[in-house]
Amino acid sequence: MKSAKEVNIDIRLIDLVNSLGLTGRAMMGLKLLLANEELQASQEYANIVSIVRLGYNDHGPVHMRTVSYNAVLMLDLLRKANFKTSLEADGCGDFEDSLMAVMLAAMFHDLGMGMGRQNHELHSIVLAMPMIDRILDQVYHDDIKKRVMIRALALEGVAGHMGTITVSSLEAGIVQVADGCDMTKGRARIPIHMIHTPRVGLIHQYSANSIENVEIQAGKEKPVRIDVHMSSEIGLFQVEEVLMHKIAQSTAKQHIELYARVGDDDERRYL
Repeated sequence: MKSAKEVNIDIRLIDLVNSLGLTGRAMMGLKLLLANEELQASQEYANIVSIVRLGYNDHGPVHMRTVSYNAVLMLDLLRKANFKTSLEADGCGDFEDSLMAVMLAAMFHDLGMGMGRQNHELHSIVLAMPMIDRILDQVYHDDIKKRVMIRALALEGVAGHMGTITVSSLEAGIVQVADGCDMTKGRARIPIHMIHTPRVGLIHQYSANSIENVEIQAGKEKPVRIDVHMSSEIGLFQVEEVLMHKIAQSTAKQHIELYARVGDDDERRYL
């Protein structure tokens, strides 16, 4: 059964896609994703392994939904600034096709955490492919070329979300950044409470626990502006070592402004 937080994000995702004026294939695909019991169970198990067994932050249903929301929001900001997606620029599809690929990538990108942290993005591909195929068979049942292209694009987003391999599409680059933006203290709440003895890697939990909010909105100089608000300077670790790393590897980097603020201090501009 979904948590109240998951249901709330589901509603926000549907409202966001509705606000784009896209009520066709993208909306059908989103509803299939949100109703997919196998995906839900896979996300939940990935989170158990991540938090309980490995002591990492949230990598489950809430995280993957949040990344989806962030990605859709950024994709729309780029559209409003008259930038084309890679599918559009290549003459292979339209904005709605790109949106479908981005939502698929975001909702499946961390399933591999159920098999462990190492190479989890590649393991995610193996676990995601059968479910992606079934969803695309329903949404694009009359267009095999688009099924093939959107599947490949979605899997590029899954494989590239850690920023450890080079991606070529704008869509995959957006998924990278959207993933990096989910770093608020809610992701670290459970692991922090479970910590009983010091160990290497706790900086990730403590730094995330100081991130109060991440805002994504239209920028003044570039299409996308990201504002990170934190209660302590330890949160700068998340900005500089996690988010900045993913943006630096992303095909969307040139379109992003990045700011960070500690409490009421002056904001710091990174990009």
